[in-house]
Amino acid sequence: MAMNHLRSLKGIVNVKEAIGIVGRRTFSAGGSKAKKGSKGGAAGDAAKASTLSKEVKSTTVVGANILKDGADPKVLPDSEYPDWLWHLIDKKPPLSELRRKNVETLPYEDLKRFVKLDNRARIKENNSIKAKN
Repeated sequence: MAMNHLRSLKGIVNVKEAIGIVGRRTFSAGGSKAKKGSKGGAAGDAAKASTLSKEVKSTTVVGANILKDGADPKVLPDSEYPDWLWHLIDKKPPLSELRRKNVETLPYEDLKRFVKLDNRARIKENNSIKAKN
């Protein structure tokens, strides 16, 4: 149906412009501009966040509640969390460093990362070569 409208508009506007108009997302009348004193919005949330005491901030995970009637979860001791959680922030070697190492001596996780990053780099290089031609 949209294509029929585009064909009728072909003589008037550019097709790319028409697709941009058809595919554009719109919002309700009051959705994008918040009025002062209106309910909801970032300004009201900021005021609530600043009134929390330091004790509450250090014992609960503020803002982690996703349930309407629930409460923010309490912070547990480190021993209560799984071991893999603490390794999420570890730095992983970049592709250039992995290329300098001997592939046969790499651990499985590093080898898997090397293959993934090397494939991604080759795809980007091939795409840039094709774009130039």
